[in-house]
This record gives sequence, C-alpha cells and structure tokens, in this order.
Amino acid sequence: MNEEFIGALREIVKEKGISEDLLFETIEDALEAAYKKNYAGPNSAAANVKVTINRDNGEIHVYSQKIVVEEIFDNVTEIGLEEAKEINPKYDLNDVVDFEVTPKNFGRVAAQLAKGVVTQRIREAERSIIYNEYKEKEYDIITGTILRKDKGNVFVNIGKLETAIGPNEQMPGEVYKFPEKVKLYVVEVKNTPKGAQVVVSRTHPGLVKRLFELEVPEIHEGVVEIKSISREAGSRSKVAVVSHDENVDPMGACVGPKGARVQNIVNELKGEKLDIIKWSKAPEEFIASALSPAKVLSVDVDEENKSAKVVVDDNQLSLAIGKEGQNVRLAAKLTGWKIDIKSKSQAEAATE
Repeated sequence: MNEEFIGALREIVKEKGISEDLLFETIEDALEAAYKKNYAGPNSAAANVKVTINRDNGEIHVYSQKIVVEEIFDNVTEIGLEEAKEINPKYDLNDVVDFEVTPKNFGRVAAQLAKGVVTQRIREAERSIIYNEYKEKEYDIITGTILRKDKGNVFVNIGKLETAIGPNEQMPGEVYKFPEKVKLYVVEVKNTPKGAQVVVSRTHPGLVKRLFELEVPEIHEGVVEIKSISREAGSRSKVAVVSHDENVDPMGACVGPKGARVQNIVNELKGEKLDIIKWSKAPEEFIASALSPAKVLSVDVDEENKSAKVVVDDNQLSLAIGKEGQNVRLAAKLTGWKIDIKSKSQAEAATE
C-alpha cells in the first residue's frame, strides 16, 4: 500500500462517517489472518504475529512476537531474558519482543485484501447509518410514496429504503395508487443481515395518536394528553384526552376551530369516524363518556373484576351498543373495563 491509498482511505472515512482507527484495525486483523493462512506452518513463529500499517505512508510490517521469560518452554513464542537484553538492554521479564518477518511480496497481497475489507466496511457502515436514521423514527409517522401492489402487499418508497404495508396493516377499503403519498406509522425497525427493515402500518392506534400530535399544538406541547386510544381501522376510533390546564378544554382543543383539526385527521384516515372522549380517573365517569354518543343513566362498577354494569334509556340502547357491537367494544378497549349494557326497562325487569 502507498500514500495514495492511505489518502483514499481517509476520504472514505470522512465521506462515510466510518471510524479511521476501526477501519485500520480491521485491515490489520484481516492481514494478520491472511499472513497466518499463507505463510504460517502449524509450528511457525507466524502463529503469534501482529501486523501494523503506517498511518502516514501506508507501509506494512509483520512482526513475530515472543514473550521474555526466565526459562524457555516454547521456542516459537518465548525468548530468554539474556538473549532479549542482547537485542535491547531495556527488555525485562514478561516484555514482548518483535521480530520483523514481512515477506517481500506481502504488499501486493495486502493491497488486494485491504480493498475487499474497505468495501465490506463501507457496506456495513452505510447499513448502520441507515438503520440508525430509521431507528430514530420508530413509533413515529413517516410519509411514503406508493410504488406498486403485489401479492396483497403495498410497496412504498420511504426515502433511502423500500418497505411494504402488509395485508393486516392496510386499512379496509383503502385504495393505494401509484404515485400517491401516504402517511405511515413505524411499528418497528429491525437490523437484519440485509440491512434495515422498517415495519409500517396504517391500522395501528399509534397512527391516530401521532396525527393528533401533529394537528393539535396543545398535545404536542403537553398541555393536553392522550390517555388511551381504541381503534377499528377504517371504521371508528375513540380517543381519551385530559387537560393539564384547567383553562384548556381538551376536547375543544382536539376538535379545533370549526372542527378543522379533527377534520384534517379524518381526511388522512379516509373518513374514519373519531370520537373524542374526556378522560376521568373516576371509572364511572370515564366509562359513561367512552360510550358516547350514547347518553348513560348509570354506571355500577365492580373494582375487583374490573367490570361495569351500565344502564341507558331504551331509545339509547342500540346507539350505546353500536352497529355489530362496535361502540361498546371500542369503549371496553378504551377504558380497559368489561362493560355490560342494559336498557332502563331491562334493568327494571331484572330488579323485579
């Protein structure tokens, strides 16, 4: 190797953000392995060698190393104290003595090997940089460009990578067309042998949470907090919110002036209905709110079994339960309580 090659290495280090020391150490380790493979017999002194590269001029030196001992048991790895002192009087017991054993043609072998190692390191570094970049976006929203649909998967360009929205992560009834933009929730970023793999979703409740954070400044600033979300993607979501400032109405902040904020989120979710619920630490209040838009007459809670019996007016029963039981199902998910709903007349009949 020569100064030109060292200069090229330094350019790569600067451009790719690779550690210079790590790159040189990796090349030295590879050269050491190559020397042992090509020049070392099983009992050769080369079995205990080190390779160094001069960081300025690229000169390569191979050294066989021996440890200074009082009594020699292995001529390959040990040297007597007297003999060591003949080389340099400063040597003492347990010091390591280097003997240069650089082969004449080793420079050419080294240059070829170094190129291979550098190429591999660049690939690894680039993969690592891309992984770290997307890892920072985990549990956040990214925007992708739809590329194509194949075998149920929707393939999306998300910048430096291509990913796929799996069938279970696609919103029911949503149409994905090239080259439309789409907002995606990053569920997970994996580091695989082939590089970063980004798992994305359109159905995850986290997508709704992040959209509210983008649209509602009070949530972004922490004045209003989203306590829980339950979602049946493409159909309906319930979002429980609380205000940490008594002067700020959490539901009003989420809805926005003339409903603009919530409408922007509904548009992004292709018409998915959104119920914004006021969270309460009192389970009776929270459960009653969660069953919105139905009006609740009473809530009787069983703390031990975390279940609640709810009574509504007869004309509110179907609204409270919802189409195919969706409203009560989402309310149960939102609150974490089992909910049993009866109409007023059913409750009175049961009491009698």
